[in-house]
Amino acid sequence: MSGALVGLAILVIGDSHIASVGHFNDALHEGLVEQGAIVNTFGVCSSLPDDWIRPSQPICGRGERHGASPAQLSNNSTLRGWSLPALISSYKPNLVVIEMGDTLAGYSVTSEMPRELIAKQVADLLQPVRANKIGCIWVGPPWGTEGGPYKKTFARVKAVSDYLAQIVTPCRYVNSLLSSRPGEWSTVDGVHLTATSTRLWDDYIIHAIDEIEAPGQR
Repeated sequence: MSGALVGLAILVIGDSHIASVGHFNDALHEGLVEQGAIVNTFGVCSSLPDDWIRPSQPICGRGERHGASPAQLSNNSTLRGWSLPALISSYKPNLVVIEMGDTLAGYSVTSEMPRELIAKQVADLLQPVRANKIGCIWVGPPWGTEGGPYKKTFARVKAVSDYLAQIVTPCRYVNSLLSSRPGEWSTVDGVHLTATSTRLWDDYIIHAIDEIEAPGQR
């Protein structure tokens, strides 16, 4: 433990890399807790930034976890996701960590990366962060593997990662593509990493957060 995160109240939100039916990213949550942070994590499968401003009904599950308590997962389609402004009000974080990128890329939906849509949704999501003057870190997508049902490509994931790096201010950007080579980490479907790969990615994220929050780097 370096001490950079000790006592820091961290709110983590994200898409299916955080939670989906039967899955919760315990390694990321627990890694931050082990660093001494007070952590509340929420994930909504397939969520876009706007789903955290105007919560929708999750189509493939949601989950939450608080401190040392076990994760609570649900595939109840009558429930909605969570509002970031409401979460900020409830948990009063010093730092918001946003994990999102693959859902914005439009791999199988659009022939070109939807830049205008991405820019608008990112701006909308960051409004409450700016308004409350909270520290923020945005975690971009990992390489994954090409193909699969989502038709992910290395070219598109690099394009969306590069674009996010330009537009997520005031967040600091964690470029997950720097953590491995294209296709190095195995996946179950092109997008979602295997358990072993997820742990490697989580270790990279935790280290990056620790470096960003180190004294003199904020």
